[in-house]
Amino acid sequence: MFQTADMFKAFAPYRGNAVVIPGRGGRHWINLSDKPDRDVPLGDPAMGGHASFALGLALARPDEKIILFDSEGDILMNMGALPTIAEKDPKNFYHFVLDNGVYATTGGQPVPNAENIQYDVIAKGSGYPSTYAFDNLEDFANNIEEILSKPGPVFVTMKVVPEVENVPIGQRVRWQKKTRDQTIADLQKDLGPRKS
Repeated sequence: MFQTADMFKAFAPYRGNAVVIPGRGGRHWINLSDKPDRDVPLGDPAMGGHASFALGLALARPDEKIILFDSEGDILMNMGALPTIAEKDPKNFYHFVLDNGVYATTGGQPVPNAENIQYDVIAKGSGYPSTYAFDNLEDFANNIEEILSKPGPVFVTMKVVPEVENVPIGQRVRWQKKTRDQTIADLQKDLGPRKS
């Protein structure tokens, strides 16, 4: 098990020019990103929404590498996204999952059967051609380059230390520095008009 912040520090040098959706790890990524105009900090959409959004972006922008940092809670809330992503087969999609064993956003309730679930096996069974699982930061760091060199969709699950937030959502410190409208405008400016 490792810290989410340390994982992002290991990942950051390999980001390249990819569009990054930091998901539940956004508060760590926002301080490391060298290309904030190519980040899509969604914050806390309805649980389970990150993967579907990222799939749509990957399909709309097939020439852009799309990297999502999801959570196991989101996966459990929208299990149907996995076979849909696998069927659509976006070669530019990299799906990283932060597995902390709890629903940290809603107060730390334990995920049922958290010690036994193998999300990489579920993703493989859903049709992802490449899947990985890490519980050691060094192993993760030693494999990032290989992971990002494979054609997508690629699924990576990582055991991370829980960071439970018990403050009501409306009272939490806002880590997003831009509004959603500004994020979309920045992406449209950087990516240009969609190709037909």
